[in-house]
Amino acid sequence: MDFIGKRKIWYAISLLIIIPGIISLFLQGLNLGVDFAGGNALQIKFEQEVAIEDLRAQLISMDMGSSKIQTMEGNSYQLKTTYMDQTTQDNLLNALETALGSFELIRNDAVGPTIGAELLRSGLIALVIAILLMVVYIAFRFELKFAIAGIIALVHDVMVVISLFSIFQLEVDSSFIAAVLTIFGYSINDTIVIFDRIRENLHKVKKDELQGVINHSIKQSLTRSINTSVSTLILLLALFFFGGETTKVFVLALIIGITAGAYSSIFVASPLWFDMAFHGKDKQFSM
Repeated sequence: MDFIGKRKIWYAISLLIIIPGIISLFLQGLNLGVDFAGGNALQIKFEQEVAIEDLRAQLISMDMGSSKIQTMEGNSYQLKTTYMDQTTQDNLLNALETALGSFELIRNDAVGPTIGAELLRSGLIALVIAILLMVVYIAFRFELKFAIAGIIALVHDVMVVISLFSIFQLEVDSSFIAAVLTIFGYSINDTIVIFDRIRENLHKVKKDELQGVINHSIKQSLTRSINTSVSTLILLLALFFFGGETTKVFVLALIIGITAGAYSSIFVASPLWFDMAFHGKDKQFSM
């Protein structure tokens, strides 16, 4: 396969996901969980069947009509409300039990707005530090153009995850930040392996030979990249379908990110480096 010759196709495929995601971010943003937005998240499981319309009507009667309701398995619902103190929570639960019947309270998380904002700020700082350290590491091990191409590929992976979470309004909580940082480390490892192979094969190569060298380097690493990603995804899919409810956001973000990372390592990072290197002034490349 001519990976470099068809690079515009690979770029277009990525943009087909990222551009709608950016539009979605402007129109509806991210579905921030209680961790970041502040408020209460309650998961309740009714003993008898309860229609979502009846549940919403009860919340409206208590001046909580702005609360978000998410249908879950087994006659369960997740309620996301503004921040409530313990007395308000007790009043809400008692009113729901009186109006709709007995239920089991499976989850009850409460985070104040100030703490939520602090968690979001800390998460963003962690991401920025991770990006800067990776730029330094790749630039030191290879060269600056490799670092720039690698970071753009990492941003691509994160944007794919954020885009899909925004488009489908999947909840973003603190575990999402942990997943993004994990994706950073996993994806850059795969990209560095291919970059290392390119460096080994370069030596002194003329510009008209560069495309063939990169294609050959990617092919040499292709089996390893695919096997590593597939084996990891098998484990993550098992965790997603058979693991607990609390880990689903984390695991789903990892599944999307690692898939995007495998794609970008092969089809984005190296072609980006080729585009930057090809426009250099040197007639030969020596690593």
